[in-house]
Amino acid sequence: MLIRNFRFFLISVPFLCLVLTGELISAQELHSNLEQQYKKYKPGSTQRLMMTGKYAQALFFNKQEDKAFVILNENIAYAKKIADGKYAAYLYIIAAINYRILDDVKAYENASRSAEFYETKTYDQETNGYVAYGLGWIRARNNKEAEAVRYFLKALSFYEKAPYSESLNNRKASVYRELNSIYADWNEYELQEKYSKLSLEMAIQQNDPMNLFDAYMAMGYMYEKRYESSPANKAFIQQAEAYYIKAVETYKANKAHMPFPSNLSFVAINLANLYLNYFPKSYKDKVLYYANLAKTQGTATGNHDHVASANGILAEIALQNNNKEEAKNYLMTALAESEYDKISDPNIKLSIFENLSQLFQSENNFKEAIFYQKAYLETFKQIYDQKNAALGKKLEIQYEREKQKQQLLRLQLASEKQEQQLKEMSWHSLQQAQKLENLELTKENQFRKLEFTEIENSKKAQELRLSQLESYNRKQEVDLYKTQVGYKEKINRFYIGLTASVSLLLILLLYAYFQRAKGMKQKEKLHLLEMEKVKQDSKISNLTVMLEGQEQERGRMARDLHDGLGSLLSGTKMNLFLLKDKSNDHHQPHIERSMAQIDIAVDELRRVAHNLMPDLLLKYGLQETLMDYVSRMTTPNMDIDVQFLHYSNQLSLDSQLIVYRIIQELVNNALKHADAEQIIIQVIENELEYVLIVEDDGKGFDIDKLNQSNSAGFHNIRSRIEFLRGTMQIESQINIGTSIEIKFPK
Repeated sequence: MLIRNFRFFLISVPFLCLVLTGELISAQELHSNLEQQYKKYKPGSTQRLMMTGKYAQALFFNKQEDKAFVILNENIAYAKKIADGKYAAYLYIIAAINYRILDDVKAYENASRSAEFYETKTYDQETNGYVAYGLGWIRARNNKEAEAVRYFLKALSFYEKAPYSESLNNRKASVYRELNSIYADWNEYELQEKYSKLSLEMAIQQNDPMNLFDAYMAMGYMYEKRYESSPANKAFIQQAEAYYIKAVETYKANKAHMPFPSNLSFVAINLANLYLNYFPKSYKDKVLYYANLAKTQGTATGNHDHVASANGILAEIALQNNNKEEAKNYLMTALAESEYDKISDPNIKLSIFENLSQLFQSENNFKEAIFYQKAYLETFKQIYDQKNAALGKKLEIQYEREKQKQQLLRLQLASEKQEQQLKEMSWHSLQQAQKLENLELTKENQFRKLEFTEIENSKKAQELRLSQLESYNRKQEVDLYKTQVGYKEKINRFYIGLTASVSLLLILLLYAYFQRAKGMKQKEKLHLLEMEKVKQDSKISNLTVMLEGQEQERGRMARDLHDGLGSLLSGTKMNLFLLKDKSNDHHQPHIERSMAQIDIAVDELRRVAHNLMPDLLLKYGLQETLMDYVSRMTTPNMDIDVQFLHYSNQLSLDSQLIVYRIIQELVNNALKHADAEQIIIQVIENELEYVLIVEDDGKGFDIDKLNQSNSAGFHNIRSRIEFLRGTMQIESQINIGTSIEIKFPK
């Protein structure tokens, strides 16, 4: 059965009592609010000094330790200049607590001494109490619990004398939790119950969800411990269940305001263990519910120790249901989670290793069983060493408590000098009580030695069992090896000959088959390639003849227009010029208007002739021709731009003419149908191909309708692209524009 190692009071965060004094908010919101409040006050002011403690603790909580110490040291320098030592003492004890968390021994000892020094320079009872609390907190973490108790009681005495403040009750509650934790370790149930109830009363009075949750957890744990010491009293375990359920209900009712989401998985672990260990099997559904709740919440919050414990509980249920495979999976998951989080208490790993060893042994997998049995023994040794240290610590604590009693006795004797007889009787009575306690302590030591002897015997028994398992495993391996060798020797000769014959025959058959199939496929492929080449050559020949005919016809029409109609218009303009000199003033404006219209007609004639056969293309190439074409087509309402990228002017003249015609046709389509305001032309030369891109910002069109229509313009464009062995891709969106990309190889 898995051993629970999560205890509510083992970790205490002292600065929560500083910052969670009002409505509970998230850690990030808290950090932001404290930063704004800190910056609001003037440097060196008492308000900023008091806010420094809260802000520095929030920074430390958010893993910004360096910034926290910079702010603390800066404000300590201001605080030391103030006559009242409350501010310096307050900031020094916060620094000491944070240095202790970082295990910087020299730093926290220096800060503690400074806090005690400045605490003597103030009459503020709450500050005196907080310094005592911080010193006790540090000693509790240094395993000096008796000294810690003295400081915590001293802190409470200061708090009782202090006037009410916003932080006073939270600071009291922190002291109650620390005392509760220590008395739980000492098994002082009455004192543990006292401070648990005080903490609960304080939380109810404040109506603080976080403190209520902590108080309910403390009460549940206290009654669970009492039930372990007195199993006959069922009321204890029922009380433990009730308080744990109250903790769950408090968390769920105030989920948005709980700063630590891992608290839910924490209490769920406690409840699942409670139902598993102390309730009948009819509570199995509750065990599964709270174990799965802890697993889900622990995974969400990254608390791998909670996930490991939850998987261990689920493995226990699976074993009770005789589902070994499921139990094994849960145990392996628990082991992975425990390795990930480096859990300090090895009891979980101990139980995991023991259960895994037993499971693999039941499956006759002795190799794995031995592996986990060794891991179990190593972990067992760690726990054994820890128990020895814990016993020494407990004896030290008992000695310290007895030392305190002796000190109290001496004070009483000094104050009762006038009652000598009563003093002597009391002294003898106390001596007898002391002897009795010493005898009980000796008896307990002997009992502990007996326990350790039993543990040693158990350890030796486990080692003997491990040795037997290894011997049995080796014997089985030897027998299995002999059987396998004998069997292989009998059949090897037969299979070698048969395999060689069959393999040779198959190789010959496969070689002949693949050679024949390969020849047939090559012949078929060559025939198809030849047919495709003939079709392609025929198509290109037809396209060449068609395009050459079109270009010849365009050239003839351009020459006819230029030589015939151009000469006629020039002659008409000359006659009008001569007639202008002879006409009267009344007719001259009409003649000038006619001459201007003839000039327009001549320009239009030249443009048409140039479009039909661009002379620039023959003289200067595609780039200059397109630049000239764009400049002629650009108007105030239409911006046309052409761009050449990596173009080396190596394209043949025929291909240049075809490219020019394609771009000319696409631009004309955009001008006629797109209502565009801008057209961009790009000619790009890559290593293996040319790319033409024509884009406009017009109204766009439906590409499916274009494919269904028989547009002559796009038919001519596709014919020219086929001649270039290229491809065309069209993208168009209504009211956004059109982009046409054409690629053809070099």
